[in-house]
Amino acid sequence: ALNQMGLGTGFITQGSNKRSIALNLKTEEGREVLKRLVRDWADVFVENYRPGAFKALGLGYDDLSKLNPKLVYASMTAFGQDGPRRTHTAYDHAIQATSGIMAMTGEDGGTAIKCGAPIIDYSTGTMAACAISSALFQRTRTGKGQHIDCAMADVAMMLEASHIAGYANTGKAPHPHGNK
Repeated sequence: ALNQMGLGTGFITQGSNKRSIALNLKTEEGREVLKRLVRDWADVFVENYRPGAFKALGLGYDDLSKLNPKLVYASMTAFGQDGPRRTHTAYDHAIQATSGIMAMTGEDGGTAIKCGAPIIDYSTGTMAACAISSALFQRTRTGKGQHIDCAMADVAMMLEASHIAGYANTGKAPHPHGNK
């Protein structure tokens, strides 16, 4: 019954109580509506497009912060705004694999196994929320917004901090412990 009402479990857990609007940002009209929302209403703008995509549309941080200098603009990407992999896209499992998290999951000597939950997706969103909260607090003191760059690969490295420190200290690569 819930699925027939457009309320599947995916929507209920991640979209409940959100208000949304669909805009075609490839049209001037869609971009103008977004700019009005940012100028007149928004405290925070969150996007997760490839770096440079919103800038190419005239909707990058520099563009929108001129309309609303108090705007907190958060970009969530796979590998961040700068660097050699900035244009690469990814999703949770790809970042689990490239970061080495999968290599530490499962049983020693077995194949790499993804974590049961999409931990990179959830952790990146949580980290972005913390950064946004901090930026909003800082704005109360400075009156200025800022651009937050929250990369999934960076969050994965943070989740592996103890493993990375252990490797740096001992030279021994982390490995899965399985059911031992």
